[in-house]
Amino acid sequence: MSLLVRMVVLMLFASTTVWAGGDAAKGAEIAKGVCVACHGADGNSPTPAFPKLAGQHPEYLVKQLKNFKSGERANAVMAPMASALSDDDMQNVAAHFAAQKSKEAGAVSNGKGSAGEKIYRAGIADSKVPACAACHGPAAKGLPIRFPSLSGQYSDYTVAQMKAFRSGERANAPMMKMIAARMTDADIAAVSDYIQGVR
Repeated sequence: MSLLVRMVVLMLFASTTVWAGGDAAKGAEIAKGVCVACHGADGNSPTPAFPKLAGQHPEYLVKQLKNFKSGERANAVMAPMASALSDDDMQNVAAHFAAQKSKEAGAVSNGKGSAGEKIYRAGIADSKVPACAACHGPAAKGLPIRFPSLSGQYSDYTVAQMKAFRSGERANAPMMKMIAARMTDADIAAVSDYIQGVR
């Protein structure tokens, strides 16, 4: 078993985030006051600089908020936002955004048969980059607890995150750091564009 496959298996079973459920109505109130400017009240961010949160796995959202609060995921904008949230607030906000429907977008140039689809579905053998679908699923809906839904995410945001993983600026997912380090800018751009349109 390769090191990468072992890491995937370990991460699947080693989650530190426990989903305790949440009150979506309370989360909606928090979202209206705290999250709306960047992510939209329904989690469909009005700009590609900020991620869509609608339909995201609540476990993943709670993990990211906790990582922002602890500093494990460094972000000057999100750190103070997350610091103001209690554990219950995080659960409630996550329940709210998870219950929303993501607005679909389309790939600009990486549809069926494209380089982006090939990377997503088969990886890059020469660079030892695994298929994105192995963790995020064939329709990019992710696997709850550890692997987020990527379906319809803005390509600009995905590119920025992949580059942050590659540079080490984002360090709260060691497996993604290792994968991004093996990808060129062109690889990242192609697969990010494909992800924006995948269903």
